[in-house]
Amino acid sequence: MAALLSSSSLRRLQIVLSILKPGNQVRRAGPGAAFGTSITSGKVAVNGVHLHYQQTGEGEHAVLLLPGMLGSGETDFGPQIKNLSKKLFTVVAWDPRGYGHSRPPDRDFPVDFFERDAKDAVDLMKTLKFKKVSLLGWSDGGITALIAAAKYPSYISKMVIWGANAYVTDEDEAIYQGIRDVSKWSEKTRKPLETLYGYDYFAKTCEKWVDGIKQFKHLPDGNICRHLLRLVQCPTLIVHGEKDPLVPRFHADFIHERVRGSRLHLMPEGKHNLHLRFANEFNKLAEDFLLEKSP
Repeated sequence: MAALLSSSSLRRLQIVLSILKPGNQVRRAGPGAAFGTSITSGKVAVNGVHLHYQQTGEGEHAVLLLPGMLGSGETDFGPQIKNLSKKLFTVVAWDPRGYGHSRPPDRDFPVDFFERDAKDAVDLMKTLKFKKVSLLGWSDGGITALIAAAKYPSYISKMVIWGANAYVTDEDEAIYQGIRDVSKWSEKTRKPLETLYGYDYFAKTCEKWVDGIKQFKHLPDGNICRHLLRLVQCPTLIVHGEKDPLVPRFHADFIHERVRGSRLHLMPEGKHNLHLRFANEFNKLAEDFLLEKSP
C-alpha cells in the first residue's frame, strides 16, 4: 500500500497509527473547538489501566473533577464541565478504573480502593503534564480527594468536597443497604447509569460497591480516611446539603473539625446532588474559593 501513497500521505498515516497504539493519548474534540470552549476526551495508560477523561478550558488553574460511586465525568459533572470558566480554569473530569469509559477492567473493591483511586487520579494528571491541580470531589470522589490531598500534599493546590465521609457508622450501613437494589432507585437517578453500563453491570457493580464500602465498618472506628485528615495541608472547602439523605451532617462536621483551616458551607435545600440541582450557586461558590488568594 505504501507504494501507492505520496511521502507526505505516508507520513500522515504513520502519525495516525502511532497515535492509536495502546497506551498513547487519544483525544477527540467536541463542539465549539473554534471558540476555545471545546471538550476533548481521551484515554491514557496509568498504573496498568487505560483511564478515560474529558478536558475543557484553557486557564492556568487545573481542576480535576472526581465522581461518586458508579459515576463518570459525563454522568456526574455536566454543569461543571459546561459552565466553569474556560478562561480561568483547565477542567479535567476523569472516570476511575472500572467506571464510565475506563473499562476494562471491571470495577472491584479491595480494602484500599480509595487509595488506589487517589494514586490513579494524581498519576493521571501528571501524565497529562499538569504541574499542580485543585480537586472537586463528590461523594466517593470527595473521599478520594481527601486521601490524595493528604498523601500528595505538594501536588494539590486547593480542594472542594461534598457528600463525603471519613468513616462508616451503623447508620451509614443501613443507608447503603437501602440503595443496594438498583431496581428500587428512581428512574431519573437510575437511567443515566443504566444507559452508560447496561443494567447487568450497573446492578452487579452497585452490589459490589455496597459490600466494598461495608468493609470499613469492620475496621477500628469504621475508618476510611479519618487518620489522614490531619495531613491535609491545602485550603479546603466542605459543602454540605442539609437535606442530603445519604450522608448525614455529622460527617461534614467531623471532616471540618479535623482538616486544619477548612471551611464548612451549608446549603439548606441541598441534597446529595447539590452541584447538579443548584449548579449555578455551586459553581460560583467553587470558582470564588479556587480563585481566592491564600493569605
